Amino acid sequence: MAVLNVSFCSSTLPPNPKPPLSFHKPLLLSVTPQSSLCYRTPQGLNQIGPPQNLILSLGESVAKASFLALISASLCFADPALAFKGGGPYGAGVTRGQDLTGKDFSGKSLIKQDFKTSILRQANFKGAKLLGASFFDADLTGADLSDADLRGADFSLANVTKANLSNANLEGALATGNTSFKGSVITGADFTDVPLRDDQRQYLCKIADGVNPTTGNDTRETLLCS
Repeated sequence: MAVLNVSFCSSTLPPNPKPPLSFHKPLLLSVTPQSSLCYRTPQGLNQIGPPQNLILSLGESVAKASFLALISASLCFADPALAFKGGGPYGAGVTRGQDLTGKDFSGKSLIKQDFKTSILRQANFKGAKLLGASFFDADLTGADLSDADLRGADFSLANVTKANLSNANLEGALATGNTSFKGSVITGADFTDVPLRDDQRQYLCKIADGVNPTTGNDTRETLLCS
């Protein structure tokens, strides 16, 4: 049985590294604490080491290509570019930067969901739990956010025009930058501690009415309307 110490890390690592491995009898691949493994992503070379006890046992019939594929598969989970591309319980790679026009998310638990830069026109979020969700730079034109729990949600730079926010709870939500609520329905919405621009606050105060059924707070009072 052969024992081979391997270090894939090198500033000159070729695009498709081919370590000089021999496959005769069953092979034990051992990486020492002084060794380290690298893998390549579109962003460049990444190091994940030094591993302590990486041991792969291969049978006599395993080809070199299969072995390299096995190593690649075992390292993919550590690729930071793949680790977070959507986030939240609805699934990575699904809701961030996507065209989700008209999608039905009503009643779903979407806590800390990432909808950054997504197109969410006429999307249905009625009664959804969206605590800490991010709608940064998203297009929510005509979306239904009624009865939604939006505490701590991020609407920075978002287009929330003509949306239905009736009875929504936006306590502590962010609305910085050029966030716009023009044409939206806010009856019974709770805007407690939402840092609105003066022009947006003045606009919302002109149409504000109702009391939030969950918090019991008057919409006009949460907007600090005079």
